Amino acid sequence: MTPARASMSDVARLAGVSGQTVSRVANGSLNVSDDTRKRVLAAMESVGYTPNTAARALRSGTFDTIGVIAHRLARTGESSIVEAVVAAARNSGHTVTLLDIDSTDHEEMAEAASRLSHQAIDGLIIIRAEIEDAGRLALPAGLPVVVSDATFGGRLPMIGSDHAGGARAAVEHLLELGHRTVHHVTGPADSIPSRARLAAWRGVLREHGVVPPEPIQGDWTAASGHAAAALVPDEATAVFCANDEMAAGLMLACQAAGRSVPGDLSVVGFDDIPLAGFLSPPLTTVRQPFAELGRRLVEEVLARIERGAPVANVLGEPAEFVPCTLVVRESTAPPRG
Repeated sequence: MTPARASMSDVARLAGVSGQTVSRVANGSLNVSDDTRKRVLAAMESVGYTPNTAARALRSGTFDTIGVIAHRLARTGESSIVEAVVAAARNSGHTVTLLDIDSTDHEEMAEAASRLSHQAIDGLIIIRAEIEDAGRLALPAGLPVVVSDATFGGRLPMIGSDHAGGARAAVEHLLELGHRTVHHVTGPADSIPSRARLAAWRGVLREHGVVPPEPIQGDWTAASGHAAAALVPDEATAVFCANDEMAAGLMLACQAAGRSVPGDLSVVGFDDIPLAGFLSPPLTTVRQPFAELGRRLVEEVLARIERGAPVANVLGEPAEFVPCTLVVRESTAPPRG
């Protein structure tokens, strides 16, 4: 048998498995035991079989590929969701084509979606667009799209973290400890998650009859949190930072200035990055459900691919907010006295 004549049925017969199992191994699905995978891969090598993705797409009408657009992939939220989407896609036998954009300009986002649609994708996931008027965004007709960005306001199916609920839990925790007010280090002004956390912080304080202090502007980086420490008033006893990196920078600067955490200042972050539990002290934070977000985004786009659901871009699409979880560690405590 020559490699040119080898087929999936040849591999299945040699490995003693079904053609479907061979397909799962070829597509990288994790729903195959290690022993079976090794046997199938050995059979592929033995007969010289190479999966023909183009031929498979012609037969099935699909490419088993999902396009993903991210805005500033270096940021924690975007990179963590993309990682989860890739894992969920792999588990379902799909690959991911990723495009990272720097701008929130409508034309650049539309061009990115168009470029991906020409690269043999079956559906599209937009991790973050952060554009002011989603109605102006032109997307390829007939391409199933799911977003993780609340700015689309019902024009596209949306699945995202409950940023407001997580921020509320953080501020409520500090108030329940006895702090009279909570200061806030924000994320960038153009970030939708940052705005949601800021609005929730203000809302909780007002519900408790507290006038919110002036927020301190940050930019997600540890350096901005470090600089923010100098702007936290001496009488402050609690700070809610819009992400963990800024919280880490703020704690370092406070401790260097002789300000104890949590003795003098309780600090809460957001995201629960892997490093959060290993800071000194371990950081109380709000855990984002990144793995669940990735799974739900992939499930939804695959369901729409199966149904042949077109881009709607009209009001009425569902929005799903996955709950965040407060993780209490050692960076928060009741105020002294």
